[in-house]
Amino acid sequence: MKEFRMLRADEIECRISTINAKGLTLLLYKDARCDMNILDETVGPLNWQRSHSRENANCTVSIWDDKKGTWVSKEDTGKESYAEKEKGLASDSFKRACFNWGIGRELYTAPFIWIPSDKCSIKDSGKKDKNGNSIKTCYDKFRVFQIIYDENKKISALAIKNDSTGKTVFLFDNRKKDSK
Repeated sequence: MKEFRMLRADEIECRISTINAKGLTLLLYKDARCDMNILDETVGPLNWQRSHSRENANCTVSIWDDKKGTWVSKEDTGKESYAEKEKGLASDSFKRACFNWGIGRELYTAPFIWIPSDKCSIKDSGKKDKNGNSIKTCYDKFRVFQIIYDENKKISALAIKNDSTGKTVFLFDNRKKDSK
C-alpha cells in the first residue's frame, strides 16, 4: 500500500480552543474533504470506501490492497458537533478513521499555539459563566500559511496568520540549526 503524504498548509484549518482576556489558543485540524482528496490522490477514487455504523458514531475506511486481493479496513468513533449533530458525528468518525490510516497524524505534533490579545480581537460575549465571569469571544479567522516537517514527520516550523487583520500572529521554528 502507498503511504499518505503529509498535509499542506492550505489543507490545515485553525479552530479557537480557549479564550480569555489575555489571548486565545488554537487547535489545528483537517476536514473530511481533505481526507477524501488525499484518499483519491493516493489510492484512487475507486480503491477506497467508507461505511458508518452505530448511527454514524463509527466509521470504517477500507482501502483495496492489490497484493492481498482484499479490502483492508480501519475504524474509529467520532463525537457530535455543536451545529449539525448527525452530520458532525459522521464527519468526525470519518476523520478519526483516516487518522488511523495516517492521514494528518502529524497534526498531533503541533506545538501549543497561543495568540496574545494584542494580535486578535477578543470581545465580551455578553454572557457570564457559572462563576459570574464574563465569557469572551473572538470572530477572527486564522490560517496556517507555512508548515515544515522534520524527517520524523513532526512539525518543526509553523506560521499562522490572522486573516481578519492580515498579520502573522504565531511563529514556531524548531528546526535544527547547522553548527559550524
